[in-house]
Amino acid sequence: MSTTAWFILIGCLMLARGLAADSIARLPMTSAMAYLGVGLLLGPMFLGLFAFDLVEQAPLLETLTEIAVLISLFSAGVKMPVPFSLARWLPSLRLAWLSMAISVALVAAFAHWVLDLPLGAGVLLGAILAPTDPVLATDVQLRHAGDSDQLRFMLTSDAGMNDGSGFPFVMLGLGLLGLHELGPHAGTWLWRDLLWASVAAIVLGAAGGALLAWLGWQLRGKEPKHAVLDDLAGLGLIALVYGVATWLHAWGFLAVFFAGVALRQTELVLAGAPTDRQGLLQAEEAHAVSATQAHDSAAPLTVSGEALVFKEHLERLSELTLVLLLGGAVTAAAWSWQAWSVALFLLLVARPASVMLGLLASGTSVRLRGLAAWFGVRGIGSLYYLSYAIAHGLPHGLARELADITIVVVMLSIIAHGLTVTPLLRRYWRK
Repeated sequence: MSTTAWFILIGCLMLARGLAADSIARLPMTSAMAYLGVGLLLGPMFLGLFAFDLVEQAPLLETLTEIAVLISLFSAGVKMPVPFSLARWLPSLRLAWLSMAISVALVAAFAHWVLDLPLGAGVLLGAILAPTDPVLATDVQLRHAGDSDQLRFMLTSDAGMNDGSGFPFVMLGLGLLGLHELGPHAGTWLWRDLLWASVAAIVLGAAGGALLAWLGWQLRGKEPKHAVLDDLAGLGLIALVYGVATWLHAWGFLAVFFAGVALRQTELVLAGAPTDRQGLLQAEEAHAVSATQAHDSAAPLTVSGEALVFKEHLERLSELTLVLLLGGAVTAAAWSWQAWSVALFLLLVARPASVMLGLLASGTSVRLRGLAAWFGVRGIGSLYYLSYAIAHGLPHGLARELADITIVVVMLSIIAHGLTVTPLLRRYWRK
């Protein structure tokens, strides 16, 4: 397809999504399913008007998915309800770390014993497919900063953390394949890739978000008043925190998510929000308005609140672009029994089992755990991990095999979750 044709296609899809938003919301499908359908129709599976090779275009895909995930993680972070409570976050922490490890182990065992892949490739595949996606899962995530629904909170915070908590397992898989240093008895991996990279990312992100909140508040409180370009400040925080985290060999995805969390929490505290939970929830609702509404109301401006709408627009654009490219990456060769078996095993066995085991004795209801076990859509995060591994020297044959499996898993996940999200959530909230 020519550049002109791409402009026309993207323009038509954006106009359709923008003008028919209410009609699409009533349909038993998600916007990601529509973009995937267009990509499949125009791609190699049907009309063959364009093709996108995940292996050959891995550097480009890595950059595109990296940017999309970073923006989505920051948006998820600033929507986290306050106050921060370890008791409230504990189920999400268990999902992001314990359930993540269980899922990786189950998929690795399946890939090694059923698909006859090397152990390192099995661990890498488990790490690629384990994280839930912050970009495509917006239908089951928090709607705004004042949303306190328990299911949406758990799924949003899990998706915000597990794109970073999956990184140690990516490095473990690459190490077992001889592409990354693990050290004697995996000691280097344990302290550097798991402990240091994770803890340093959380601390750095929290410090960066809190500092920006304080700076913004100080500038707005000065006389004469200082204007703050919130969108640029938010993007600057993402870039700075991610860059410094990468420089310090910490997981940048984790750092950006917790930067968003700390930014929102600190701004509400500086605004004089009450310290009790009910009071803070009321304060959040007062701040959970659009940029236009915020300018017309008495609510104080905040970087997190003002920048959120802009970030959500970028999320929609990245979802459209990347899912369309995913449709163009699907070929007949990808539909192997290996890809189908991994997809079914992940969606029906590994994800449910890992969530149920990870949330044992967590105080959550069986119904809540059941929904969390199902709503774990795979998407942009998995594509990023795949392209990251390819760019770091994954052998071509193995890269092609893992790419085909990942394509099928992500596509079936988009379809399965897209078809079930509306009826299941309506039933959940009705009860």
